[in-house]
Amino acid sequence: MSKEASIPWINDFLGVAYRYYDLRMNVVPLFSERKQAVNLWHDTIHWWNDHSIKIRFVETGDQYWFVMGGDSTKPQTNKSFFKILDKSPNYERFKKGHDGEAYLRLGTYTKKFKNDVKDDAVCNCSHIKEDHELERDQDACLVEECQCKKFETFQVNLLKKKKTITDIKFLQEDEVKDDPLTWNCLYINKYRKMN
Repeated sequence: MSKEASIPWINDFLGVAYRYYDLRMNVVPLFSERKQAVNLWHDTIHWWNDHSIKIRFVETGDQYWFVMGGDSTKPQTNKSFFKILDKSPNYERFKKGHDGEAYLRLGTYTKKFKNDVKDDAVCNCSHIKEDHELERDQDACLVEECQCKKFETFQVNLLKKKKTITDIKFLQEDEVKDDPLTWNCLYINKYRKMN
């Protein structure tokens, strides 16, 4: 059995964000609580050697598998990560523009409601806070063609620590047998469960 097969696979994070405004693009696995992200960084990712970190994107129709792992100087705490996600414009932008390298950071994703945000906040419907009702505890959007019934937005906060990744690949499912990290992920988390 290969080394990757004995490493636990973690998929209890919310998803992945992509950030474009640094020297390199950022890949950001998202968590609901800061403490969880900080502990994971401290216990696992901090010990990964930058040059050994691998990120794979395995495309399957309108979805993709995000697969990440690395070689650790503290192997007893090592973990690998995967998540099945829907393709998005942000994913496609990252795919086209990463130029073979990115920063790995962790972050938190928090839903915010009308009472939690400043007046210039933008709802998921793309209209600002003041475009939502202020009467009778309602907050439906007042813009005529908008169907939004409740002001909702989100906030992503990134941890400061980062690692540089230079081993990034985009694969189709029929190509995973040639990549040990991806093959172990799909074998353990998809193929074995089908049998």
